[in-house]
Amino acid sequence: MATMNVSLPEELRSFVDAQVDEGNFGSTSEYVRELIRRDRDRRELRSALLDGARAPVVATADAAYFASLRDQAQTAS
Repeated sequence: MATMNVSLPEELRSFVDAQVDEGNFGSTSEYVRELIRRDRDRRELRSALLDGARAPVVATADAAYFASLRDQAQTAS
């Protein structure tokens, strides 16, 4: 694992330390890794949503569409 040094203002450092002290994270490094993972996941989700919004409409999501989905789900069970 690579090492990275991060400089924080005292207010943020105190907040991070409090998260660790409260038992929410095992270390400051674990806290930072979790924040980075969440940001990465958020960006991937945003990208997928934007891709979907740009995609052509291939079906209308009306009552008949959802009834068809329910029928498919019941048949598969």
